[in-house]
Amino acid sequence: MQAKRIHPLALAVMSVFAAPGHAWAQQTDGAAQDGSADKIETIVVTAQRRLERLQDVPVAVKAFSQKQVEAMGIQSTQDFINLTPNMSFDNSFTYGNSFVVLRGVTQINNADSPVAVVVDGVPQNNQKQLKMNLFDIERIEVLKGPQGALYGRNAIGGAINIETKAPSNKRDGFAAFEAGNGGLKEASAGLGGALVDDTAFYRIVGQTKKFDGLIRNTYTGRNVDAVDHDNSLRARLLFKPAAGLAIDLRASYVDFEAGATWDSIAVKNRPDLIRPPRSNINGETTGTTRDFSAKVSYELPFATLTSISGYTRLNEDYRGDVEFSNPVDTPGGFLGFGFQAGQGQNLAVRMVSQELRLTSADEGPLRWIGGIYYLGTKRDLLTRAFIDTDSSHGQFDDMAKNLVNLNEANDNTAKAAFGQLDYDLAPGTTLSGALRYDRDERRQQNLVDHSRRQASYAKWQPKLTLTRKFNPEVLGYATFSTGFRSGGFNSPGNANFRPETLTNGELGMKTSLLDNRLVLNAAVFRSRSKDFQFFYVNTATASQIISNIDRVNLTGFDVDFRYLPMRGLEFDGGVGYTKGEIRANRAEPSTIGHHTPKNSPLKINLGVQHTRPVAPGLEGMARFDYEYRDKKYWHPDNAAVSPSLNLFGLRLTLRDARDAWSLTLAGQNLGDKRYYADFNSGQYSGLPYDIGSLAAGRTYTLTFKARF
Repeated sequence: MQAKRIHPLALAVMSVFAAPGHAWAQQTDGAAQDGSADKIETIVVTAQRRLERLQDVPVAVKAFSQKQVEAMGIQSTQDFINLTPNMSFDNSFTYGNSFVVLRGVTQINNADSPVAVVVDGVPQNNQKQLKMNLFDIERIEVLKGPQGALYGRNAIGGAINIETKAPSNKRDGFAAFEAGNGGLKEASAGLGGALVDDTAFYRIVGQTKKFDGLIRNTYTGRNVDAVDHDNSLRARLLFKPAAGLAIDLRASYVDFEAGATWDSIAVKNRPDLIRPPRSNINGETTGTTRDFSAKVSYELPFATLTSISGYTRLNEDYRGDVEFSNPVDTPGGFLGFGFQAGQGQNLAVRMVSQELRLTSADEGPLRWIGGIYYLGTKRDLLTRAFIDTDSSHGQFDDMAKNLVNLNEANDNTAKAAFGQLDYDLAPGTTLSGALRYDRDERRQQNLVDHSRRQASYAKWQPKLTLTRKFNPEVLGYATFSTGFRSGGFNSPGNANFRPETLTNGELGMKTSLLDNRLVLNAAVFRSRSKDFQFFYVNTATASQIISNIDRVNLTGFDVDFRYLPMRGLEFDGGVGYTKGEIRANRAEPSTIGHHTPKNSPLKINLGVQHTRPVAPGLEGMARFDYEYRDKKYWHPDNAAVSPSLNLFGLRLTLRDARDAWSLTLAGQNLGDKRYYADFNSGQYSGLPYDIGSLAAGRTYTLTFKARF
């Protein structure tokens, strides 16, 4: 019998996961016998606007510590969302565009996000700010279920808290270099420490990235997902000039140039049949984001006063094909008019925000939070379609070739007041009540015909939670919560879309078992959404439209776990299930009983990680990740359904035992699954055919990181 050849990658995995040497085995056995086996680290989160242990917070939270961020290779928003059950993230159409779905609540074009995103305590108020590169990260928290009472109108599906590494007295830094397939080259570095011991601190970090791409346009022969550059710079200054006073100043800058509009013409309602892009215009996105914030906290005798001020200036422009074809495949031209066509958009957003918050001390039977919030947004959007004669991007500015010219200025003023009370009814039993009032005032001016329109949207968002700590290791909770996503304007000449409201009932349990070597958390929920928002393109007017589905029910559960059976070996993962069902839809009555748009009912994550000494002063770590994504239902008619996916990832790391340096070989989507990250059938795309936006296939990287 011929011996089967073992793949070198499999040999590498086996070498790390294989039974350790005799000395290490004796050490592990001894630890188990004397009860000193490793325990799961304690993670502290700010889910309820104050520092608390993860296991004490009556909210379904998927948290990633700094240790996990490093071990799991989390370097982008996509990475940690891939590891989070009941959540998905897809990047399509432009480099900065993204679609997040959390417990069935979806993000759509040109609307507020369904997930509040907060970085270092500062809200990120635009949809384009969710997609980000993550480096020098302290902690990530994903809060599931509506969090409107504390986080406001963009938290209808949940919230994401990201904490970067704060400066301190200790002077430290890092430098990392990464190379991968597709010509990936990435470098990052950072340095922090004290300017004046115990009084003034700094931290500055930066990253640059270049990528030749992996998705080939078979008509032009160029890669559509190439990144010419993606540069980020972030700086923090922390001052503690007096006892109880802290001033945290933060500035960041992002500049990128990358691909856009890489959709392919797909087979009718068949997302399982993959076709490469064949546009004659290679799309391009350029953009910059500037963020400045000041967070000031002062400890009063009875509470802590916190002021958070933020300013953001965001620009994103794209140019690309509008029919996603070429003169050879479609000699009749765009919609049979005899010519090819292109499209483009210039987006400019300026935002100013201010929050004032009072937070009581953590001790005592009664604890409270109260605050006010303001957000002012100016959003200018220029959208054009043009006759394409030479495949160049400059045709966007040639008015002689103009087909569609939409130019609008939008102003939005949002104001809110919020508060929360926690009262200990008895030892281990707490009743919490929270309430928020949000009001949005929106104004739009058509800069072509100078017409104006305005509207306002307001909502009370209550939350009530009963928490019972049965013993130090087991906590249970019951929650009723609400969320709100504002209504707004479609492009000039199209009707407004209505605000979306969501009510949620939830039961949860958090447990720490086996002497804190097993953490198992679970929650079941049932939500009802009124005027569920979704997006499509109107075929008759070629307008991008946000519309509403009258009523949607969302029912499901979340399970998360971490388990350390022995020193150096860890299992982690979870299961998330959401059944999204359309219950009323006047616009499309035939869709009643269907799955909600962009929902994938079931998601399973499993990670296995093993660390062991491999030589004096050296450690090896192998981590294997598995992700199962259920079928995805793209539209209310449920005609286009993507098949389920099984995705595999592997990380092999060699590092100094004192963590002075590390070398990591990593691979994602090892099975090289090809699938559409976004799919729009002809009924909803505004075109006489379906289009799909391809996700990248297999990727692998080699990373060296040094710490000093």
